[in-house]
Amino acid sequence: MPLLLARELSKSYGRTHDAARVVDGVSFAIERGETMGLVGESGSGKSTIARIVLGLIEPTAGTVEFDGQPITGVPQRKLRPLRRRMQPVFQDPYAALNPRMRVEEIIAEPLVIHEGGSREARRRRCLELLDQVDLDSTAMTRYPHEFSGGQRQRINIARALALRPELLVLDEPVSALDVSVGAQIVNLLRDLQREFRLTYLFISHSMPLVRYLSTNIAVLRGGRLVEFGTRDQVCDSPREEYTRGLVAATPEMRMNS
Repeated sequence: MPLLLARELSKSYGRTHDAARVVDGVSFAIERGETMGLVGESGSGKSTIARIVLGLIEPTAGTVEFDGQPITGVPQRKLRPLRRRMQPVFQDPYAALNPRMRVEEIIAEPLVIHEGGSREARRRRCLELLDQVDLDSTAMTRYPHEFSGGQRQRINIARALALRPELLVLDEPVSALDVSVGAQIVNLLRDLQREFRLTYLFISHSMPLVRYLSTNIAVLRGGRLVEFGTRDQVCDSPREEYTRGLVAATPEMRMNS
């Protein structure tokens, strides 16, 4: 059984007779411990799919299952046990952080909401998480504005890992960073996946990034899934002209192992 299964997802906005369909009949599955890269140009429906998968919006049609349990059409109170098992990391590493909270409070917030426990236990967990994302303990008492963009994204990743989720939905997690810093974050994500057997839905407009991190790749165009296959199938032998254009538009990315 795949960890995440999407069937015929569609999403439209507006009145029925002139609704704008931003996602149109998209289906995919992600196995445990694997990464599915979702790639396409701006406006292709990538972020809408991310929000549907996270249960933040309902699709107009279609279903999503997480570990065999439905996410779509389920009351929010019943989604709470599933929410801790799937966490987002968003594009803007600053906007995702509360500027009035110290890093310890930011990382501990999911623990307070979902687990409670003692303040000391939460503090130990925060220190453990900072170490996992290569930040030192002095970060605990500092505020988001005191960090670089790459460091802020590391804080976001630490927060996402606080509840030991199985799935991370990574929506353009490095697009706001410069190339070298983005490469460091992608390598961190790969290392964390190996260590904790995480499953990723990795969303990007960059085919080299998707190729580097993904097991399978889904290509979106205008809300439709135009190509799906293994990384090598999609990148080395693409069937669609659109996919060939994405592959040809950017050179292969060189990153440290």
